[in-house]
Amino acid sequence: MKIKTKLTLGIGLLFCLIVLLAALSTFYINALSKDAKNILTDNYNTLEYCREMLNALNNDLDSPSQQNLFAHNLKLQKANITESGEAALTGKLELDYQLLQAEVSKDSLIKIIQNDITAIMQLNMQAIQQKSLIVKESSTNSILWISITGAVCFLLAFTMLMNLPGNIANPIKELTGSIQEIAAQNYDERLQFHRDDEFGDLASAFNTMALKLAEFRAGNIAQLLIEKKRIETLINNMHDPVIGLDENKKVLFMNHTALKILGLQDKPVTGMAIQDLAMQNDLLRLLAQDLFITSEHHHSKKSPSSPIKIFADGKESYFEKEMIPINIIPTGEKEEVLIGNVILLQNITPYKELDFAKTNFIATVSHELKTPISSIKMSLQLLENEKIGTLNHEQHNLVESIRDDAGRLLKITGELLNMTQVESGSIQMNIVAADPAEIVAYAVNTNKVAAEQKNIQLAVEQAGDVPNVMADREKTSWVLTNLISNAIRYSYEHSIVNIAIKLMGDVVQFSVKDTGQGISPEYVEKIFDRYFRVPDSKKEGTGLGLAISKEFIEAQGGQIRVESDYGAGSTFYFSLNTV
Repeated sequence: MKIKTKLTLGIGLLFCLIVLLAALSTFYINALSKDAKNILTDNYNTLEYCREMLNALNNDLDSPSQQNLFAHNLKLQKANITESGEAALTGKLELDYQLLQAEVSKDSLIKIIQNDITAIMQLNMQAIQQKSLIVKESSTNSILWISITGAVCFLLAFTMLMNLPGNIANPIKELTGSIQEIAAQNYDERLQFHRDDEFGDLASAFNTMALKLAEFRAGNIAQLLIEKKRIETLINNMHDPVIGLDENKKVLFMNHTALKILGLQDKPVTGMAIQDLAMQNDLLRLLAQDLFITSEHHHSKKSPSSPIKIFADGKESYFEKEMIPINIIPTGEKEEVLIGNVILLQNITPYKELDFAKTNFIATVSHELKTPISSIKMSLQLLENEKIGTLNHEQHNLVESIRDDAGRLLKITGELLNMTQVESGSIQMNIVAADPAEIVAYAVNTNKVAAEQKNIQLAVEQAGDVPNVMADREKTSWVLTNLISNAIRYSYEHSIVNIAIKLMGDVVQFSVKDTGQGISPEYVEKIFDRYFRVPDSKKEGTGLGLAISKEFIEAQGGQIRVESDYGAGSTFYFSLNTV
């Protein structure tokens, strides 16, 4: 029989018995209530009427009030005749009372009337006793049938309670245990349910699944071994060092390149804890240190690090390390689990060599260009001073154009030289106590002529007394000069460029606000990248000024940022620590 049918029959039968119990209880309770009501409404009322009439007889029936009381209760009794023979007794009582009113043998009639009333009361008392026996019998029957029905319901419910949960839960428990065995790769596990219900069907399907899994495992072990060998061969032939670790930080593999640069060719490393190997190998300790600093790397796909200088292939080589955590979601679960890490070293020596060559080339060219450019500017000054002759209007225009171009070239070569310092890591900082107001005054004076040419006003605002800052005066002035120059270049004519300095906690903040077009939101995050220029921008530049400014400010322990309202202008901020 199916489990669904068993549940339906068992619960349905129990429901029917509960309904029957409720119906029997209702029926017998109503019957008892009706019998008790009959006793109260009929016989008890008759006894009350008779008692009142006896009181009237005993209290001087000659009194009109007593006569009225007797007559009233006699009338009520005539209307409440319910027992056999009660009507004849009531009629006799009425006839005797009429004779009494006619004053015939008054004393003897009173005694007769008392006997009539007593007879009526005895008749109703007997009726009450008979009805009490009936109620008692009904009560006994009610208790018997309700008890029988309740006992049957209890036995049925108790039987279902003892058998039904186990009938359902035990197969499920056995199935859960078998599934756990399958999850533990014990594919020989089988369910032995010899039943004709849903659990029997489930056991049959489970056994079929386990059999197919066992066949699949047996048929694919050889293929898995081949794939494992193929992957090992691929990793060992990689030119980049690769180290694989399990979740307990034990070495799963090291390819030949990793063993070579670590000097571990002749040592067994597979299965050893990385910390044990690192204790005797400085380079390995450097590579594995991220594993023991924080567990935050486990929540990201990879954690890049700065290039590492290693002596390999007979020369200084540069490698970029990536610590790649391996996370998976096990089958049937929802939480990610760390199963290991891979340390990958990418050889970037060729790129570093090219980068060094590029930096040296730019530095050499820029340095060599500064001398002829300075010579050109000196010659322009001689021409402008007219020491060697008077210039006509057209010649003055040419000299002005040459001077502007020479100035731009000089600025570009200066930026390139600064960038070579940044890229080579040879920035020389002379950090001393500096007056922010002097830095601002220098930058404003430097850009004064350019502002006047566009009729732009340079407004300086200082919020209260501002303390000195720890800064390199020359490089900080260069940064502020560059920001003001950009603001003038991108602002409209007859506008205002606001330069402000104010104390904010333990730092002094410098800001330059222009009234130009602003920066499109998608380019704000890239504005400090090297060689980046906003697309479709008509303004000239190398795209290095802001990148150099960022490096100079951060090298002094400060921060630089930008806020831009596209269409309304931009504000550049940088902050330096106070003395």
